Amino acid sequence: MIVNADCIEHLKTVEDNHFDSVVTDPPYHLTSIAKRFTNSTEAKHGKDGSFQRLSKGFMGKEWDGGDIAFTTDLWKEVYRTIKPGAVLLAFAATRNYHRMAVAIEDSGFEIFDMINWIYGTGFPKRKNLLKPAHEPIVMARKGVNRSLNIDDCRIELSKDDKLQEGLKRDGSKLDTTDISETFNFKKFDREPGLGRYPANIIHDGSEEEWSRYFYSAKASKKEKAGSNHPTVKPISLMRYLVKLVTPKNGLVLDPFAGTGTTGEACILEGRNYYLIEKTKEYIPDIEKRINKYDRLGI
Repeated sequence: MIVNADCIEHLKTVEDNHFDSVVTDPPYHLTSIAKRFTNSTEAKHGKDGSFQRLSKGFMGKEWDGGDIAFTTDLWKEVYRTIKPGAVLLAFAATRNYHRMAVAIEDSGFEIFDMINWIYGTGFPKRKNLLKPAHEPIVMARKGVNRSLNIDDCRIELSKDDKLQEGLKRDGSKLDTTDISETFNFKKFDREPGLGRYPANIIHDGSEEEWSRYFYSAKASKKEKAGSNHPTVKPISLMRYLVKLVTPKNGLVLDPFAGTGTTGEACILEGRNYYLIEKTKEYIPDIEKRINKYDRLGI
């Protein structure tokens, strides 16, 4: 389902315990500081006009200038409409992740981990700032500690792969060529050959051998398909996340659908989608993605 509406207002019309998971990329509110200072002289005039520019939102997008992802009004409705044990995955910016995480926790969720999506193509916004190279993804659940789809998300091993690096307790080199020599690894890798256990880091790739275990590159120009949305996520990343937290044929909620990457990921991974997007100009982008598969409904 594709819905063009305010997500909070629309979720109020949805029944309790309806969705099997939530995979979403809310506004990062990188410009929300402008809202808090709009009555000050500096905000209106500023030495370099930065507050005035920021008030227009990230890359001029007004939807980024609010604080919806920092409010319990949103996350309480999300919590109510997902099933017990359902997992929420929500992207955030590094500098204000804590504000979203607190709002999620205060809405009833249990935060049990964080995934880091690491990439190498970021650039600093000013010379006195660090180059951005990762985005945190909060992992939270509703009550029940339900298992993730771990085995479906393992990384396939080649015959030359070593399952674990390190040393034995006595300091001698661990023989990683023999699975029986790896401490406690068999309890996680219940059957030999299942692959490397998934981690809470996702990397966009490099020439280092280890990086392939966490690989997910940023969305390419081709993948964006002409959309002017500034924060399109890569389909490979969204497929992995959808698969990780959603049972097969389950229903995934994305209250900030953007260009519909979550919906496309659901189709490719055999899950169903429920996409809510407030900005009307992005609805054709969503339909364009979904129409490739001739599947506009749930």
